[in-house]
Amino acid sequence: MGLYIVTGAASGIGAAISQRLEDDGEKVVRLDRQEGDIIADLASEEGRSKALQRCLEISVQGLNGLVCCAGVGGASPNAALIPEVNFYGSIALLEGLKDVLAAVRGSAVLTSSNSAPHETDPNYVAALLNDDRALLSQTLSEISPHAAYSGSKQAISKWLRRKAPEYARAGVRINAVAPGYTRTAMTMATENDPKFSAAIREFLAAIPLGRAGEVKDIADAIGFLLSSEASFVSGSILYVDGGHDAMLRPDAI
Repeated sequence: MGLYIVTGAASGIGAAISQRLEDDGEKVVRLDRQEGDIIADLASEEGRSKALQRCLEISVQGLNGLVCCAGVGGASPNAALIPEVNFYGSIALLEGLKDVLAAVRGSAVLTSSNSAPHETDPNYVAALLNDDRALLSQTLSEISPHAAYSGSKQAISKWLRRKAPEYARAGVRINAVAPGYTRTAMTMATENDPKFSAAIREFLAAIPLGRAGEVKDIADAIGFLLSSEASFVSGSILYVDGGHDAMLRPDAI
């Protein structure tokens, strides 16, 4: 039995991968701001520090896997929360847990998005990657919430690619899933918002496989990346989006 920590585990993709891991006989520590084994808000430095401290306390003998699913969508009324949770909330935990992951040659899966390649302010992405708080504040005030969301996911993807070799040399595989439109409580709130509903319907109609993703689709992909079947996979971003990214960016490799 391995030990796994899942953030955003109270609902959506986080709940689905937690259940899958438990069904596979693993011990899962669920971290969420509302309910779980560890209650912490990853939107603040204080909350991230509290979460990391508790995670370290329960993984002193090693951590087999970390799954970072906690996230804030582009429809959030408070755009400042988007980079705090989506980027810093993932990076702070992974960096802080690197040694306990390495102790048992564990792995981690971050959550990107198939919107990561969408247009955003490159200075916003650079501010996240360089931890430039002044530039982050400036650029965040100048971009849309959607650009803040896609930019946070672009930053996660670039961070992953840059850090994967270092982590691999320490014995830790880090990868990411890039979900397309997936029906969760968060996305359903956007789908039912009159400001976004028409655009969402048009978006769904364009998915090559003809349907929205379900949380199980994403959980299955994460389960693969955590498993021994993916033991030679490191630094990869797995698009789980019904073929949408391939349709929109056919020449991107």
